[in-house]
Amino acid sequence: MMPDAPFDPLADAKDRADGEFEPPESMESAELRNGRGRGAMRVSYRGASDPLFGFIIAAALSVGLTPLLPESVELRYTLAWGALAGVSVLSWLFGNMERIGQERPENLGWGLLYGVLLGIPFLVFLSQHILAPASNRLFPGMSAGSLLAFLVFVMPLAETLFFRGLLQSQLVFWLVGLLATLWNIVLFFPVMWQTITDHQAVALVIVLLLLMTNLLYVYVRERNGLASAWICQIVTNLIILYIPSL
Repeated sequence: MMPDAPFDPLADAKDRADGEFEPPESMESAELRNGRGRGAMRVSYRGASDPLFGFIIAAALSVGLTPLLPESVELRYTLAWGALAGVSVLSWLFGNMERIGQERPENLGWGLLYGVLLGIPFLVFLSQHILAPASNRLFPGMSAGSLLAFLVFVMPLAETLFFRGLLQSQLVFWLVGLLATLWNIVLFFPVMWQTITDHQAVALVIVLLLLMTNLLYVYVRERNGLASAWICQIVTNLIILYIPSL
Protein backbone atom coordinates (compact mmCIF):
# COMPACT_ATOMS: atom_id res chain seq x y z
CA MET A 1 0.00 0.00 0.00
CA MET A 2 1.54 3.31 -1.15
CA PRO A 3 1.74 6.12 1.41
CA ASP A 4 -0.14 9.33 0.72
CA ALA A 5 1.88 12.00 -1.06
CA PRO A 6 2.76 14.98 1.14
CA PHE A 7 0.80 18.17 0.65
CA ASP A 8 2.59 20.58 -1.68
CA PRO A 9 1.26 24.18 -1.48
CA LEU A 10 3.18 25.21 -4.61
CA ALA A 11 1.60 22.43 -6.66
CA ASP A 12 -1.85 23.37 -5.35
CA ALA A 13 -1.34 26.99 -6.35
CA LYS A 14 -0.17 25.87 -9.80
CA ASP A 15 -3.31 23.75 -10.27
CA ARG A 16 -5.45 26.77 -9.48
CA ALA A 17 -3.54 28.87 -11.98
CA ASP A 18 -4.00 26.19 -14.65
CA GLY A 19 -7.78 26.36 -14.25
CA GLU A 20 -8.27 23.12 -12.39
CA PHE A 21 -9.80 24.97 -9.43
CA GLU A 22 -13.59 25.06 -9.53
CA PRO A 23 -15.24 27.96 -7.70
CA PRO A 24 -17.88 27.08 -5.11
CA GLU A 25 -21.43 26.92 -6.37
CA SER A 26 -23.42 30.05 -5.61
CA MET A 27 -26.56 29.93 -3.51
CA GLU A 28 -28.71 31.09 -6.45
CA SER A 29 -27.31 28.36 -8.70
CA ALA A 30 -27.98 25.75 -6.03
CA GLU A 31 -31.57 26.94 -5.69
CA LEU A 32 -32.08 26.80 -9.45
CA ARG A 33 -30.59 23.30 -9.61
CA ASN A 34 -32.84 22.11 -6.78
CA GLY A 35 -35.94 23.66 -8.34
CA ARG A 36 -36.50 26.36 -5.72
CA GLY A 37 -35.18 29.46 -7.48
CA ARG A 38 -36.62 32.01 -9.83
CA GLY A 39 -35.97 29.78 -12.80
CA ALA A 40 -37.89 26.81 -11.39
CA MET A 41 -40.83 25.51 -13.33
CA ARG A 42 -44.04 27.26 -12.27
CA VAL A 43 -47.43 25.65 -12.04
CA SER A 44 -49.74 27.09 -14.70
CA TYR A 45 -53.49 27.30 -14.37
CA ARG A 46 -55.78 27.88 -17.31
CA GLY A 47 -57.62 30.88 -15.85
CA ALA A 48 -54.36 32.41 -14.63
CA SER A 49 -52.29 31.98 -17.76
CA ASP A 50 -55.08 32.76 -20.23
CA PRO A 51 -56.90 35.98 -19.20
CA LEU A 52 -59.40 35.73 -22.08
CA PHE A 53 -60.51 32.38 -20.69
CA GLY A 54 -61.13 34.09 -17.35
CA PHE A 55 -63.02 36.87 -19.12
CA ILE A 56 -65.30 34.35 -20.82
CA ILE A 57 -65.98 32.62 -17.50
CA ALA A 58 -66.89 35.89 -15.75
CA ALA A 59 -69.08 37.06 -18.66
CA ALA A 60 -70.86 33.69 -18.81
CA LEU A 61 -71.47 33.88 -15.07
CA SER A 62 -72.93 37.35 -15.45
CA VAL A 63 -75.29 36.18 -18.20
CA GLY A 64 -76.21 33.02 -16.31
CA LEU A 65 -77.16 35.04 -13.24
CA THR A 66 -79.53 37.26 -15.23
CA PRO A 67 -82.64 35.30 -14.03
CA LEU A 68 -81.89 36.64 -10.55
CA LEU A 69 -83.00 40.07 -11.75
CA PRO A 70 -84.48 42.25 -10.44
CA GLU A 71 -84.74 40.66 -6.99
CA SER A 72 -81.01 40.06 -6.41
CA VAL A 73 -79.07 42.73 -8.31
CA GLU A 74 -76.53 43.05 -5.52
CA LEU A 75 -75.85 39.31 -5.44
CA ARG A 76 -75.40 39.18 -9.23
CA TYR A 77 -72.98 42.11 -9.20
CA THR A 78 -71.01 40.66 -6.29
CA LEU A 79 -70.61 37.23 -7.91
CA ALA A 80 -69.74 38.64 -11.34
CA TRP A 81 -67.15 41.12 -10.09
CA GLY A 82 -65.93 38.49 -7.65
CA ALA A 83 -65.22 36.16 -10.58
CA LEU A 84 -63.06 38.85 -12.23
CA ALA A 85 -61.21 39.48 -8.99
CA GLY A 86 -60.75 35.74 -8.42
CA VAL A 87 -59.17 35.20 -11.83
CA SER A 88 -56.85 38.14 -11.20
CA VAL A 89 -55.77 36.87 -7.79
CA LEU A 90 -55.08 33.38 -9.21
CA SER A 91 -52.98 34.93 -11.94
CA TRP A 92 -51.09 37.01 -9.39
CA LEU A 93 -50.41 33.93 -7.28
CA PHE A 94 -49.77 31.25 -9.91
CA GLY A 95 -49.64 32.94 -13.30
CA ASN A 96 -47.63 35.67 -14.99
CA MET A 97 -49.35 38.84 -13.78
CA GLU A 98 -46.78 41.50 -12.99
CA ARG A 99 -46.28 42.40 -9.36
CA ILE A 100 -47.57 45.72 -8.04
CA GLY A 101 -44.63 47.97 -7.29
CA GLN A 102 -44.23 51.00 -5.12
CA GLU A 103 -46.19 53.94 -6.49
CA ARG A 104 -45.12 57.55 -6.51
CA PRO A 105 -47.52 60.09 -4.94
CA GLU A 106 -47.62 62.19 -8.11
CA ASN A 107 -49.01 59.24 -10.06
CA LEU A 108 -51.92 58.97 -7.63
CA GLY A 109 -52.47 62.68 -8.07
CA TRP A 110 -52.64 62.26 -11.85
CA GLY A 111 -55.26 59.53 -11.42
CA LEU A 112 -57.33 61.85 -9.24
CA LEU A 113 -56.97 64.71 -11.72
CA TYR A 114 -57.97 62.64 -14.74
CA GLY A 115 -61.05 61.34 -12.92
CA VAL A 116 -62.13 64.88 -12.04
CA LEU A 117 -61.50 66.22 -15.55
CA LEU A 118 -63.64 63.47 -17.09
CA GLY A 119 -66.38 63.37 -14.49
CA ILE A 120 -67.15 67.05 -13.93
CA PRO A 121 -68.33 67.89 -17.51
CA PHE A 122 -70.63 64.84 -17.53
CA LEU A 123 -71.95 65.78 -14.10
CA VAL A 124 -72.68 69.35 -15.21
CA PHE A 125 -74.34 68.61 -18.56
CA LEU A 126 -75.83 65.11 -18.19
CA SER A 127 -76.63 64.71 -14.52
CA GLN A 128 -80.37 65.44 -14.60
CA HIS A 129 -81.42 63.64 -17.80
CA ILE A 130 -78.89 60.80 -18.17
CA LEU A 131 -76.73 60.12 -15.14
CA ALA A 132 -79.33 60.25 -12.36
CA PRO A 133 -81.87 57.94 -14.11
CA ALA A 134 -79.09 55.59 -15.26
CA SER A 135 -77.59 55.32 -11.77
CA ASN A 136 -80.98 54.61 -10.20
CA ARG A 137 -81.69 51.87 -12.75
CA LEU A 138 -78.23 50.32 -12.67
CA PHE A 139 -78.34 49.96 -8.88
CA PRO A 140 -82.07 49.66 -8.10
CA GLY A 141 -83.14 49.64 -4.49
CA MET A 142 -79.62 50.01 -3.09
CA SER A 143 -78.99 52.16 -0.07
CA ALA A 144 -76.45 54.95 -0.24
CA GLY A 145 -74.00 52.88 1.80
CA SER A 146 -74.28 49.77 -0.39
CA LEU A 147 -73.92 51.83 -3.56
CA LEU A 148 -70.84 53.55 -2.14
CA ALA A 149 -69.26 50.19 -1.29
CA PHE A 150 -69.84 48.87 -4.82
CA LEU A 151 -68.52 52.00 -6.54
CA VAL A 152 -65.47 52.51 -4.31
CA PHE A 153 -64.38 48.97 -3.43
CA VAL A 154 -65.99 46.10 -5.37
CA MET A 155 -66.19 47.44 -8.93
CA PRO A 156 -62.86 49.36 -9.14
CA LEU A 157 -60.88 46.61 -7.43
CA ALA A 158 -62.14 43.79 -9.65
CA GLU A 159 -61.98 45.67 -12.95
CA THR A 160 -58.63 47.33 -12.25
CA LEU A 161 -56.94 44.07 -11.29
CA PHE A 162 -58.35 42.16 -14.26
CA PHE A 163 -58.42 44.62 -17.16
CA ARG A 164 -55.64 47.06 -16.27
CA GLY A 165 -53.50 44.65 -14.26
CA LEU A 166 -53.82 41.28 -16.00
CA LEU A 167 -55.23 41.90 -19.47
CA GLN A 168 -53.37 45.09 -20.34
CA SER A 169 -50.00 43.42 -19.77
CA GLN A 170 -50.76 41.07 -22.69
CA LEU A 171 -52.97 43.07 -25.09
CA VAL A 172 -52.84 46.52 -26.68
CA PHE A 173 -54.51 49.19 -24.57
CA TRP A 174 -57.37 50.06 -26.96
CA LEU A 175 -58.43 46.40 -27.16
CA VAL A 176 -58.47 46.27 -23.36
CA GLY A 177 -60.76 49.31 -23.35
CA LEU A 178 -63.14 47.64 -25.81
CA LEU A 179 -63.25 44.41 -23.78
CA ALA A 180 -63.90 46.35 -20.57
CA THR A 181 -66.76 48.19 -22.29
CA LEU A 182 -68.18 44.88 -23.53
CA TRP A 183 -68.01 43.58 -19.98
CA ASN A 184 -69.93 46.60 -18.68
CA ILE A 185 -72.60 46.15 -21.34
CA VAL A 186 -73.05 42.46 -20.50
CA LEU A 187 -73.17 43.27 -16.80
CA PHE A 188 -75.30 46.42 -16.74
CA PHE A 189 -77.68 46.33 -19.69
CA PRO A 190 -79.86 43.41 -18.49
CA VAL A 191 -80.56 45.41 -15.33
CA MET A 192 -81.94 48.39 -17.29
CA TRP A 193 -83.26 46.51 -20.32
CA GLN A 194 -86.64 48.22 -20.35
CA THR A 195 -85.08 51.67 -20.40
CA ILE A 196 -82.70 50.67 -23.19
CA THR A 197 -85.45 49.30 -25.42
CA ASP A 198 -87.64 52.38 -24.88
CA HIS A 199 -84.88 55.00 -25.21
CA GLN A 200 -82.20 53.92 -27.69
CA ALA A 201 -80.57 57.35 -27.63
CA VAL A 202 -80.00 57.06 -23.89
CA ALA A 203 -78.48 53.60 -24.41
CA LEU A 204 -76.10 55.01 -27.03
CA VAL A 205 -74.98 57.78 -24.68
CA ILE A 206 -74.34 55.24 -21.92
CA VAL A 207 -72.26 53.05 -24.26
CA LEU A 208 -70.18 56.05 -25.34
CA LEU A 209 -69.74 57.07 -21.71
CA LEU A 210 -68.59 53.57 -20.76
CA LEU A 211 -66.18 53.47 -23.71
CA MET A 212 -64.69 56.85 -22.85
CA THR A 213 -64.17 55.95 -19.20
CA ASN A 214 -62.59 52.58 -19.98
CA LEU A 215 -60.25 54.07 -22.57
CA LEU A 216 -59.27 56.69 -20.02
CA TYR A 217 -58.52 54.04 -17.41
CA VAL A 218 -56.23 52.06 -19.71
CA TYR A 219 -54.49 55.27 -20.80
CA VAL A 220 -53.88 56.26 -17.17
CA ARG A 221 -52.62 52.74 -16.48
CA GLU A 222 -50.21 53.02 -19.40
CA ARG A 223 -49.03 56.48 -18.38
CA ASN A 224 -49.04 56.48 -14.57
CA GLY A 225 -49.41 52.91 -13.35
CA LEU A 226 -52.00 50.56 -11.92
CA ALA A 227 -52.74 52.40 -8.68
CA SER A 228 -53.35 55.62 -10.62
CA ALA A 229 -55.90 53.88 -12.85
CA TRP A 230 -57.59 52.48 -9.74
CA ILE A 231 -57.87 55.95 -8.16
CA CYS A 232 -59.13 57.36 -11.47
CA GLN A 233 -61.98 54.83 -11.63
CA ILE A 234 -62.99 55.45 -8.02
CA VAL A 235 -63.16 59.21 -8.56
CA THR A 236 -65.06 58.82 -11.84
CA ASN A 237 -67.58 56.45 -10.24
CA LEU A 238 -68.21 58.88 -7.41
CA ILE A 239 -68.76 61.84 -9.74
CA ILE A 240 -70.73 60.13 -12.52
CA LEU A 241 -72.74 57.51 -10.62
CA TYR A 242 -72.82 58.26 -6.90
CA ILE A 243 -73.40 62.03 -6.70
CA PRO A 244 -76.30 62.02 -9.25
CA SER A 245 -78.04 59.22 -7.29
CA LEU A 246 -78.20 61.29 -4.07
